[in-house]
Amino acid sequence: MQNECKFVLPGNHQPEPAEVFETMALWCREHNVKHDVYGEGELIQGFEQKVADLLGFEAGLFVITGTMTQPTALQLACQSRHCFNVALHQSSHITLWESQGYQMQNRFNALPVGSPYTPWLVDDLKRIPDKLGAVLYELPMREIGGQLPAFDALNEIKTYCREQDIHLHMDGARLWEAAAYYEKSYQEIAQGFNSAYVSLYKGVNGLGGSLLLGDKDFIAEASVWMHRQGGSVYQRSPYVIAAAMQFDERLAAMPALFQRTKTLYQMLSECNHITANPRAPQANMLHLHLPLSKADASELRDMLAKEYSIWIGNPKQSALPNQSYLEWYVGDNLLNMDDDILRQVLEQINTLIAAKN
Repeated sequence: MQNECKFVLPGNHQPEPAEVFETMALWCREHNVKHDVYGEGELIQGFEQKVADLLGFEAGLFVITGTMTQPTALQLACQSRHCFNVALHQSSHITLWESQGYQMQNRFNALPVGSPYTPWLVDDLKRIPDKLGAVLYELPMREIGGQLPAFDALNEIKTYCREQDIHLHMDGARLWEAAAYYEKSYQEIAQGFNSAYVSLYKGVNGLGGSLLLGDKDFIAEASVWMHRQGGSVYQRSPYVIAAAMQFDERLAAMPALFQRTKTLYQMLSECNHITANPRAPQANMLHLHLPLSKADASELRDMLAKEYSIWIGNPKQSALPNQSYLEWYVGDNLLNMDDDILRQVLEQINTLIAAKN
């Protein structure tokens, strides 16, 4: 149904596979790209180092999935400190979307930190009574609308972890979207973290894959563990090519996407049946809370798609039975939409919500 709609609001344009592979082939010819062999090759190793340098780390390692990357990084951090307690937010990907792999594999103990609905602060960390081997901070926090801590608050966490010899790991799945809000370089944001994970498809629009970043010894040890878990993909070049060929362009577009998000918020202020979370943009993503149950919101979605060729995304149930929300990533689709058309689309959505409410 989404593919048939004229106005797809959330996300980036998704080209057809043939277009993607044609673009990759052209880029490979222009840059004389050769396949890697088990991660050994000029392209992949150069790209690993490029991203490591961008964030201020010594080294980087391609890993096929973030689900493999992050628990491994945290396990190694805990092993080095002989303490297997990890503090992380209740909305973290490890907690919600990885089938409790860290627990089933006895990798570490997960201790929740802070409120479920807001970014956590250093005082929340200090209230944990147990010794910690590692701490994970997601920047920005997807499950609560892309919220970010204030930069000074983040620095306080960095300082505390350094003083307590706690390994601070960044879940940077959407890190590329954070710099425009902070008005800081990626290196400034990452400084003080012991390790970081970044995605090669979220925001970058690649085919998949991730990078783990840290010092050389940490990355060397992590490489062994990725192999032990079956992560030694023979040729990783397709994933790296798909990300590398558009990496600079995608990162350069982030300020424009953030400005577009600000414009979207201004338009949403005129829609009295749609509530944005957070209240002001902190990244080019947000949640739109609707006064409709998930079932009613799904009916609204289908009606908008069939009758008005508008795709709003898939509703999720909120805490209250008569409320739901949508996750919107402000990408190519909203960036390239004419202001007048976008305003009309939002007004149409708001009017139909009112009619159903």
